Amino acid sequence: MPLDTSTYSLAHLRLDGRRWNELRRLSASISTSGSADGSSYLEQGNTKILCTITGPQEQKQGGARRESNEAKVEVEINVAAFSGVDRKRRARGDRRSVEMQHTIATAFQGVLFTHLYPHSTVVITLHVLSQDGSLLACCLNAATLALIDAGIPMSDYVSACTVASSPTSSEGDGVDATDPLLDLNGVEEQELAFLTIGTSGEEGKVLVLVMETRCRVERLEGMMAVGLEGCGRIRGMLDGVVREHGGKVLEARVG
Repeated sequence: MPLDTSTYSLAHLRLDGRRWNELRRLSASISTSGSADGSSYLEQGNTKILCTITGPQEQKQGGARRESNEAKVEVEINVAAFSGVDRKRRARGDRRSVEMQHTIATAFQGVLFTHLYPHSTVVITLHVLSQDGSLLACCLNAATLALIDAGIPMSDYVSACTVASSPTSSEGDGVDATDPLLDLNGVEEQELAFLTIGTSGEEGKVLVLVMETRCRVERLEGMMAVGLEGCGRIRGMLDGVVREHGGKVLEARVG
C-alpha cells in the first residue's frame, strides 16, 4: 500500500500521529529471565525484543580455538514466525539476520571491556517477538540493557534509532520537505529512504551507520543530525530504566 503523504501537508503529522521529530513510546525492563546471566525486554512502538546474555564463559575446546587476549562477542537473532504481518518463518542464517548479527557484534566488541575476559565468549541472544520498524536499532537498545544487567563492564551505553528522508512535498504547501522523520514504524520503512544510526556516550560517538536504500546526498547531513539527537534522547531513556531497576534492587536489599 502506498504511503499516504497527505497528512504531512495537512497537519504536519505522520500516520501514527507523531510529528517529524517524535520518538515512539519506549518501555523496557531488566532481569526478565532468571536463568540467563543478563536479560532485558524492550518495546519501542510495536517492535518487541527479548534479549538474554550468556557469559563471559570459557571458549569451547572443540574446533579451532580463538587465540586472543580479549573476549569474543557472538550474536544470535531468532525471529518468531508470528512477529510480522505475513507470519512467515525466517530461515536461520538468512542474509538479513547474518548482517544484523555482524553489525551488533562489531558495535559491542568496541564498547565492552573485552580485555578483562581473555579466551572467553559473550553470547547475545535476541528474540524478535514483534516487528514494526527500527528492528536493528531496537536490538541494539535491548542488548545494551541486557549487558548492563549481566554486569559486563562497558565504556558507555549504546543507543540507536532510525531516521528517514521525508517525502517530497508539492510546491507551495508550506511544509519543509527537508525535515527528516525520526524513529520509523514498519509502513514508513517500506516507503522511505532511511538509515540506522547507533552511538555511544554523551558525545555521540558513532558506532553503527547502516543505510540500505538510496537517498539524495544533500539530505544526508540533516538526517544524521536528527539521528544523533534521537540517539541522545534514547540514551536518556535507557539510563532511566537502569536507574529505576537499580533503585528497586537497592531498596529490596536495604529493606
